[in-house]
Amino acid sequence: MSDRVNDSKNSGASRGAGSTGGTVLKIENLHVSFGEGETRARAVRGIDLEIHRGELHALVGESGSGKTVTSTCVLGLLPTPPAIIEAGSIYYKGHDHEGDLLQFSEDKRRRTRGREIAMVFQEPGKYLNPALRVGEQIMEMLRLHLGFRGEAAEQRALEILETVGLGGNRRVLRSFPHELSGGMKQRVMIAIAICCNPSLLIADEPTTALDVTLQMQILKLIMQLRHKFDMGILFISHDLAVVHDIADRVSVIYAGKIVESGSRDEIFNSPQHPYTRLLLASVPDAAKRGKKLVTISGKVPDAEHFPTGCAFHPRCPLAEKRCADEQPPAEKLDGSRSASCFCLGKEWPA
Repeated sequence: MSDRVNDSKNSGASRGAGSTGGTVLKIENLHVSFGEGETRARAVRGIDLEIHRGELHALVGESGSGKTVTSTCVLGLLPTPPAIIEAGSIYYKGHDHEGDLLQFSEDKRRRTRGREIAMVFQEPGKYLNPALRVGEQIMEMLRLHLGFRGEAAEQRALEILETVGLGGNRRVLRSFPHELSGGMKQRVMIAIAICCNPSLLIADEPTTALDVTLQMQILKLIMQLRHKFDMGILFISHDLAVVHDIADRVSVIYAGKIVESGSRDEIFNSPQHPYTRLLLASVPDAAKRGKKLVTISGKVPDAEHFPTGCAFHPRCPLAEKRCADEQPPAEKLDGSRSASCFCLGKEWPA
């Protein structure tokens, strides 16, 4: 995939980690669980994450690691109950009670959601209303947040469709979702997300349901819109090849905790945490032809029964007794990275 979005990769790399604008999102010590008592599932266990304006920050990890729970929590879309936000803060453009999204009233959440913070979901067919024409779904956002009405709303909707590569004609505007292809539906979802020029865009595996050619087109579109509107982007994915091409910063999440975070080059060129190292080593690569594919032994622990100490220690080839007894704190390393591990720098087994 590296050749397919090379232009976007270069433009992102030139910015450099930390060289972007002010902070648009800062998550501190977020804990989210489901259920109570012995059946309580701790989906998120102390997430810390920061995104700057104009920066694409990728959150990567295996399925069930807490990526989507974190993102829906930011938007206030997580139903409570059954979810319980046990602790933490999510600051949007600030660092006080007034900027904590978790303290917003439902009315203030509605005014922020879509206008300031928008989301592109994994499967657009599930999130577009099948009973409403595409134009109506875009114009609903324009009316609600920006006060557009009548012909002005329709004209603005046409401009947005042209921005996302669907042309400035009324055919798509008057189509129902079932009349569009998968790639067109995803572009419509992106159009709805960006129509109010948000400061933060959350893209939750936006290319997973698309074929390879459409993946390339959607990724290029997201990168173009990022630079055009100077948006901060939280890009959620398990596809490391895609992340390598487009990210400025990368946070690796495992069992509800971020185990390593750093710039794209730091993470991909010199990973430090054993989980990050194994995750990258398990990616299929033509250069590894003839060699046995690396796999991570065991499986992601059940959120209801996390092991004591470091959650990764049952699968870690470097684990020692301390790893089973204590939870390693996040440690600042060289450059802009941090990692949570007692075995950093330990020699890898042959």
